[in-house]
Amino acid sequence: MKTTITLLVSLALAAPLAAQTRAARPADAPAVSFRPFVMAIGEDFAAKNTFDATFGQSFEPFWGGGVQIALRDGIYVELSASRFKKTGQRAFRFNGQNFGLGIPLTATLTPFELTGGYRFKIWPRIIPYAGVGYGSYGYKETSGFADTGENVDTRHGGFLLAGGVELRAHRFVGVAVDAQYTHVPGILGSGGISKDANENDLGGVAARVKVIIGR
Repeated sequence: MKTTITLLVSLALAAPLAAQTRAARPADAPAVSFRPFVMAIGEDFAAKNTFDATFGQSFEPFWGGGVQIALRDGIYVELSASRFKKTGQRAFRFNGQNFGLGIPLTATLTPFELTGGYRFKIWPRIIPYAGVGYGSYGYKETSGFADTGENVDTRHGGFLLAGGVELRAHRFVGVAVDAQYTHVPGILGSGGISKDANENDLGGVAARVKVIIGR
């Protein structure tokens, strides 16, 4: 009788524990998940003197979005687009100092980036990830008082590294926070303040926050 009572008590205790364990586990992820997202970006540009002289600071905001294709085994591919546009002033550099000219200048940067990487599914709701990629970066620079050939409209390639963590707020909603490094040569450095400052990298280090829809 004692053995029977002990067995029944053990089963009674084990049942709720098993139910809790099953409830704590997320539903099985699909083999392939298409996950659109929107993102806010703050980037500290590598061309600090160029941006400080033109816009008053080298840390600037972007807005964008894209789609991520996530595989069950952790591999992901991400395509994103973003945009930065701001009006500052033309400037020049002399004896190590920057001087504004008071002539309005509007710069627009439009990156299209393709990233591939891996999501480390160590915990159900906290998912670290890392990736590498390539981007196509469009850059326009216009001024109302520019001479012929002074305005810029070009596009160059660059590479990127990204790493961060995704927090699963809901079965179909995630919030990702990461850092991204970009290196974009070939756009700056051929003229103007960037040439004076010997800066040819339009990349930098960015902090990004993404709201992701999907499993």
